[in-house]
Formats: sequence, structure tokens, C-alpha cells
Amino acid sequence: MKSLVIVESPAKARTIEKFLDSSYILKASMGHIRDLPEKSLGVDVENGFEPEYEVTADKKKTVSELKKLAKSADRVIIATDEDREGEAIGWHLCKALGLDEKTTPRITFHEITKKALLHAVENPRRINLDLVDAQQSRRVLDRIVGFKVSPVLWKRIRPGLSAGRVQSVAVRLIVEREREIRAFVPEESWRVYADLEHGSDTLRVELARIADKKAALAKYEDVHAKLSAIGWDADAAKESLDKNGWKERSSIFRTSFALRSIVERPSKRSPGMPFTTSLLQQEASRKLGFSVSQTMSVAQILYQNGHITYMRTDSVNLSAEIIAACRKYIEREYGAAFVPKTARVYKTKQANAQEAHEAIRPTDVELSPDKINLDGNELRLYRLIWERTVACQMADAEIKTTTYSFIPSAWSESEWTAKGEVIAFAGFMQLYIEWTDDEEGEGGSVLPAMEEGETIDSKKFLAKQSWSRPPARYTEAMLVKKLESEGIGRPSTYAPTIATIVDRGYVEKIEKRLHPTDIAFLVNDFLEGAFARIMDYKFTANIEQELDAIATGDVKWREMLSKFYTDFAPALDAAMSDKSRIVEEVGKACPKCAAPLVFKYSKSGKFIGCSAYPECKHIENIADPERDAYLAKLREKYEGKECPAGGTMVVKTGRFGPFLASSLYPEVKWIGKIENPKIQALEEKYGGVPCGVCKDGNMHVKSSRRGPFLACSNYPECKNTGNLPRAKKAEEMGDDE
Repeated sequence: MKSLVIVESPAKARTIEKFLDSSYILKASMGHIRDLPEKSLGVDVENGFEPEYEVTADKKKTVSELKKLAKSADRVIIATDEDREGEAIGWHLCKALGLDEKTTPRITFHEITKKALLHAVENPRRINLDLVDAQQSRRVLDRIVGFKVSPVLWKRIRPGLSAGRVQSVAVRLIVEREREIRAFVPEESWRVYADLEHGSDTLRVELARIADKKAALAKYEDVHAKLSAIGWDADAAKESLDKNGWKERSSIFRTSFALRSIVERPSKRSPGMPFTTSLLQQEASRKLGFSVSQTMSVAQILYQNGHITYMRTDSVNLSAEIIAACRKYIEREYGAAFVPKTARVYKTKQANAQEAHEAIRPTDVELSPDKINLDGNELRLYRLIWERTVACQMADAEIKTTTYSFIPSAWSESEWTAKGEVIAFAGFMQLYIEWTDDEEGEGGSVLPAMEEGETIDSKKFLAKQSWSRPPARYTEAMLVKKLESEGIGRPSTYAPTIATIVDRGYVEKIEKRLHPTDIAFLVNDFLEGAFARIMDYKFTANIEQELDAIATGDVKWREMLSKFYTDFAPALDAAMSDKSRIVEEVGKACPKCAAPLVFKYSKSGKFIGCSAYPECKHIENIADPERDAYLAKLREKYEGKECPAGGTMVVKTGRFGPFLASSLYPEVKWIGKIENPKIQALEEKYGGVPCGVCKDGNMHVKSSRRGPFLACSNYPECKNTGNLPRAKKAEEMGDDE
């Protein structure tokens, strides 16, 4: 009996073929085959929100081929991914191929291994229509918001803008953080240290308490008042600047310090839980420098090739089989002391976590990163997943924190401390240490062996200025963590959400941080005023809970949409009926017609224009001394030189920055590229290396939205590309990739 098994991707099909016999024909749908129409709403709001699906243009050939194969097969098996989206793809396949979704076999598996596949084939189920309805309602809801609200933005602000149920809330988070940063008023404080001589070593201690109260030194005058009383000539101290540009004052000062007490506090650290999708996205960003979309792309390859379990999951559960395998591996490789007495069982904190049955883990623990046949980013991400999985079943690390408290002979009211940390037993830290988004602290030092009552002398005092810092701008990892904590979106939506807000020009990535653009503030403020409910974090989180209720059959999807639209429609009507344009006035009059000048936006960026447009077409650039100086240098370098196509070269600016044009434009439409000086610098360092694939071309530095990369000069005949050295790339470009 011939069985046609349909999966999403060719890579997944090739992996599954290894485990099934020749009676199974594996074919890929290449993802979704049906969707709402691209250029119209595609939802009959008046008729129960009935969606109008159509086979997408790029999938018509695929659907035709699948129909032929389905007719010749004895049975068709749907084997799409096990989450809601996979369930919906399976349902759409049934509809497009004329199959009965109530009888067509549907198999699911969390990992692509022989055991998992054979078990799935022997235990098929049917399409879960509740999961399909949950995915349909998400798609329809997001289509309504996007197609109904975006035209309001075109009318009230400018054409080309977009809104979305999740993307607009994500932009709001970034805008609010930026406003916190701009409103932040830094506060000055000072910390005082003494360097003590202990043999050939130096021990730095910090002034911690004065008269049993925490030392609080707001200004240098406070330092002067306190320390001059014990003989330190603060005015004579040498002043310098640290790496932050903050003041430091230091000078030689000798007095004896007696060790009053030694306090040792043992503590334990437990390993982090195994990876969910969002945890993997965060840790890959911190440790590997991956963007969220890059993490998901690489994880998809690892899953499809059978190396890891399904990568879209909210669960932190591990099977008893994999836990036993981890414990066996740990005992063999590290010793019995590294295996906890009882196995660690993790439970998901999120109430709505039900997308999958297990955390992200390797399919075979015995295939360590050193044994598996992988390289590049696939190996790096696999190593992260493998180490996290094994480490989560290892024993706690035992830490001993020691605090030395000193009293100087010249100032008995003061207490000076030094802290050190010793790892008494490494436990899971022998293999894996979790990173965080916190700013780096000074950390504990290694303390010399001393006894209470021992006295040592100081050799210098140091006073350091400090300023409180504003909250940090979001990195991709930080934004994912915030979205998850607020219940906004799901793990599978984070990568496309971040990509969307960057592609639509609401956010820029600068040195791995997400910065809102000017238009983001304008759009966000308008949406918060006109569509307050949609922009409410709680509303977005509640939608996710309702989608979960639909998935379990507790709520009907059309009823949920009807309830939403009843509240949404009046806000939409009010926003559309207002004909006024949302503008931000510059604060001065147009030099041509005296009408107020306003800030305007185009694909090339922000500029100043007349509010009386189109009657008055006056425009001017926003003052930018740095940009103007750069353009002046370019004009000096290029203008007046002969243009290859005729006339002389002139420097112009466009959407992608400065470029060269002919002075005879529009008769001569020649355009010349002005290379970014940073790209030119990288080309001088790394370009010109022979291509290792075609052997004829040379590798040159090219730029893209993701940052600079190496590409063969024989493109498109040779499509060889490569990464720049990561450390240099980050240092010189400040780019995410």
C-alpha cells in the first residue's frame, strides 16, 4: 500500500525518508499553501468573519503536483509540525487537495527519530479542528487590525505606514523605554577605596559604613569632608578620568587597617531550566550574538535534520528517557558527585503554555558537540542546546562568599570591606553558565588568606565618581523577555515581529540595541489615543488567553472575533471620520508663504515641509552638523570631476544615503555608488582574498541590512559568501550579525 506523507519542507522530508520504507512517498508543501488574499481584507465581517482563502500564486504548481500524487496514493498522511500553525497547514492541505479532514490520518512527533516516527505512524489521529480554529482566529484578527488600522495611518500621518496587533505594542514598549531614557536625570555619587599591601599582593577595600550607617557620598565635597579628617589630602589627589569619562582622584596615603571580622556564607546555585523557544532566543542572542530570526532559522535546520526536538515550544518538560540518559552521561563523564540524588523535573510557570510536550533538547544526548557532524552556526547552536540540556540535570554548584571587614586606625568609626567568591564545588557550572542582560558589575575578587586581628597597611586611597544610569535600551533578547513576561504574542511570533518593526522603519538596530525612529513616536502616540484598547498590554495578553481557550474548545472562535469587533468598530469609525492630519510643528513660519512649518516623513527620512502643501511646496533639511560636514567632504572629493556617462559628478542624497549623479540629469541618468567609509576600511583589511569555491574570483566586503559580509566577485555565477571575523565586525560596525 502506497502512502503519501506530506510535510512542510524538503529537508524534513529527506530526514524522514531515512526511517520509513519505500511504501511511503515523502513530499513537501513548502510551508503554507493557502492564505488570505494579499491585496484585500479577505474576511467577510458581516457573515460570521468567514475567511476567503486562496492558494497563493507561488504554491499553485505545488498543489497541482500534490493533487496528482494524492489520487495515485492509497492514503494520504498529514505530517506537519505539531503546533497550531502546523495543524492549520494540515487542514489547508486537506481543503486544497479535496481530502476529508475528519478521516485523513494526521501524525505528530516531537523529534525526527526512527522511534518517534514509527510510533506516530502506528498511532495516527485526526486534524484537531479546535487548534485550527485558534490559528484561524489569530490570522483573521491580525488581518482585521492590519488592514483596518493601517489605512487610518496613511490618511492621518503618511502613506506606507502599517499597524499590527503585536507589532504596534512591541513598538510601544521600545518608545516608552526611549522616553524613560530621555527623561532620566542622572544622580552623582562617589565611592572610596583603599589599596592595602598584603605581601606582594594588593587588596582593594571599599568604604562601606560610617558610624554604623551606609556610606553615602553624593559629591566630592563629601569625600573631602570625611577623609580630610583622617589626614588624606583630598585636594592634592591626582585627578584622572576612567573608561566612562568619570572622575577619579587618587594619592598615596598610609595608615594601618585591622581585619575585624571574616564572614563566610555558603550558598548554592541551581542550573537553569531547559530551553523553551523564548529562552533559546534570549541565550543565543547573549552568548552567540544571534538575532532572534537567525536563532529560529538555524534551529529549524537542526530540527529538520533530526538533531534536536521541535523548536517552537513553551514547555520545559523533559521525558523520563532523556533525563535518565543525561544522568547516565553525567556520571560517566563527570563522576557520581555531579549527579543530583533525585532527577530534576521542571514545570512551566506560564498558565497558557501548551504548544508542545517537551523542551528543546538534543535527540541523542550521547551525540555531544564533539561527536556530531556539524559545523558553523549549526554546531554553535547545537552546543548551546546540548550543554543546557545536560547541565539542567547536574548537581547544584556550591559557592562560598567571604567578606573581610577592616577598621583603619586613623578612623575607627568607618568600616571597609572586601568580598570574594570561591566555587567550592562546580556542579553544573563545570559545563554551563547562564548569561543575563544585567550590566557587568565589578564582581568579587580573590581574597588572600588572613586571620582576624591581622593588620596591614594602605598604600593609596582612591575616590571614584559615579553617575546613576538610565534604563538600558532593549536588545532583541531583552525585548523577547519583556514580551513574554507581558504575555504578548507567542514564541513563534517574536522573530517575525522584530523583523517587521525593523523593516517598516519603526526601529533601528544600533550596536545591538533597538532604537525607535522619529516616526515611531508619532505613530505610537496616535494609536494610543485612537486605539487605546488594542495598544493595551493586558488586552494583547488576554487575546492570547482567548486563543488558548479556543484551542481547547472552551470558546468559539467566531464569538471571540465578534466580541472584539463590537468594541473595535466604533474606535475605527471615529479615527476614519477625523480628516485632520497628525503633524508636529517645527515652531517657525514658512519663508515662502508664512504658513507653519511641520516635520514630515518620507522613505528617505525626516524633513521639514510647509503645512500649506500642495499649494506651497517649500521643503528643507533638518539641521545635522555631522551629516552636513560629511556631505561637504564628499562634495570636495567628487564634485567637478568628469562623469563616465557625460557631464561632471555631483553628490546627491537618497533613501540609502549619499550617491553620485551626473550634472546633466535627467538627460544622463548615470548613478555612482559612494561606499560607506566603514565598509571601505573593512575591505582594506579583509577583502581581496581568493574565493575558495570558484577559485577565480576574490572575496570582497559587501553590506546588507544584517551588516557587512564577504561575497565572491563572480556573483551571480558564484554565490559563495562568508562572515567577517565576529570580534572585528562588532568592534568596527556595531552590527547585530
